[in-house]
Amino acid sequence: MSVIEDTSISEAQVLRMAEELVRDFPPSKTSVVDFLGAQFDRGLAWVHFPVGFGGLGISPKLQKVVNECVFAAGAPNAMYRNPIGHGMCGPTVVEWGSEAQKKRYLRPLFTGEEVWCQLFSEPGSGSDFAGLSSKGEKDGDEWIANGQKVWTTLAHLSRFGLLVVRTDADAVKHAGLTAFVVDMQAPGVEIRPLRQMTGEAEFNEVYFTDVRIPEAEMLGNPGDGWRVSLTTLMNERVSIGGAIPQKGSGSISQAVAAWKALPADQKEKSTLDELMTLWIRAEVHRLTNIRANANRRMGAPGPEGSIGKMESANLNKDVYAFTIGLMGAEGMLYGSYEMIRPETAMSFDGVQKAFLRSRANSIEGGTTEVMKNILGERILGLPGDVRVDREVAWNKVPRN
Repeated sequence: MSVIEDTSISEAQVLRMAEELVRDFPPSKTSVVDFLGAQFDRGLAWVHFPVGFGGLGISPKLQKVVNECVFAAGAPNAMYRNPIGHGMCGPTVVEWGSEAQKKRYLRPLFTGEEVWCQLFSEPGSGSDFAGLSSKGEKDGDEWIANGQKVWTTLAHLSRFGLLVVRTDADAVKHAGLTAFVVDMQAPGVEIRPLRQMTGEAEFNEVYFTDVRIPEAEMLGNPGDGWRVSLTTLMNERVSIGGAIPQKGSGSISQAVAAWKALPADQKEKSTLDELMTLWIRAEVHRLTNIRANANRRMGAPGPEGSIGKMESANLNKDVYAFTIGLMGAEGMLYGSYEMIRPETAMSFDGVQKAFLRSRANSIEGGTTEVMKNILGERILGLPGDVRVDREVAWNKVPRN
């Protein structure tokens, strides 16, 4: 998306537009879909998107102005309704989609009328995403997809998915991939739940058996799949770890609440030191995300998203482990492990559930080890990992 930022629209003007939105469509009297639709139509969905596609063509840092205004008025959060679509698929469609795709998909994606999922990981290619083996074969003006994807968040609710398959096995692994928008209700798509240790099945495995995809649903051109996926992954890391909450809110607020609830004779100074260390880490993470967001430009985020994602994962795990420790024996009680299919992703309601769910933060969106490699190579300029398959055709690379 080669768009020049419009610098003629000021922060004050953006705020006034957000205030007019909540005045014309009071959240308490307007349906969720109608409010989010109006927000999209006025360019306040993703302000850095082009005009006509939910944006104003301005700096992404001004989205914070919109969000603070509409959320204070009780407006719905589009990210909560469709987190994968809003945070990852939407930015990819606007970057790589045709005009027809952007016009068709972006508005109902933002309103939550059509939930999206991301179909990347496979049983044999998780961190090595470029090594995936699901196939796409051209048949006239269609492509036929076969293969298996795994850890697909909210696939059970999704109307559409962002699918990457191998369309050229003779090319090196990064060059032989192609991305498509796939209809999750198409014949040959099978979705099976993957039950997590929280009891929920937020994740799924998805099987594609001779699924036909119109060529018009390709994102970019044949062989662009790796570049398309980088747009998605960079936005995913910002989505997972790049949030800018209010000071002292989020996971650290639960730790502080657990500390305050302790009897006075259990408030050890050493434990308070641990809490303050975690609070400082949370604030440094928040400030780092503010700086990274200010430096972002339209299009794909840079490697700074990997910083936020890595520290978010580490921080969440440490905060919830500390909080569980403060709760004593109560921290071992979780309640029912009844298997349910949740309506949203990354639900952290309840400390015990949050402790369990936070384990996945260091895997989803790229493992912590992958984030360290990215930061080492792209931020610190360290030598890259040894990659013996970089110049070898995918079908010549040994696999288990």
